[in-house]
Amino acid sequence: MMLDACGSVAAPETSQPRLCPLQAALSTRPNVESYDEFCRVVLSLFRFIGAAYATGTSDCWEAAYRFADEAPDIADSPLLVARAAALVRILRSGRPCELCFMPPSCRRLSKDEAELMRLLAVARSKQPGELASIVCQFVGNENEIATIRAVNALALC
Repeated sequence: MMLDACGSVAAPETSQPRLCPLQAALSTRPNVESYDEFCRVVLSLFRFIGAAYATGTSDCWEAAYRFADEAPDIADSPLLVARAAALVRILRSGRPCELCFMPPSCRRLSKDEAELMRLLAVARSKQPGELASIVCQFVGNENEIATIRAVNALALC
């Protein structure tokens, strides 16, 4: 048993440092770099669109369109922004609380963003049964069909 400078008992030493609960939760979530270029572009669009809803300013919409225009290998950037916005709109209408989006420059993902990226990855891998299951867990049965259609449309953009 080790005593610290104040005379209280210190926690036993372990070979691995202890993380606070927030750090532990964040370390299990993927970060932005774990996704391909298309997913990173879509994530940024989600974040700009989320900021537009949160602030009510058109600057965020302009930033989304400008970002999509400048992204490499995007054939129809206005369509991509529209499809990302359609998905966010569907998800906002069927949830009891707001979606949580991080700022566009953040390297970490919120829980909602991680789920959106998971939906997008499954849709892009063309596994309809798995997509339906994940969508049902994320939004419930109420908006399931609309969400599946929106995710698939976005994945094919």
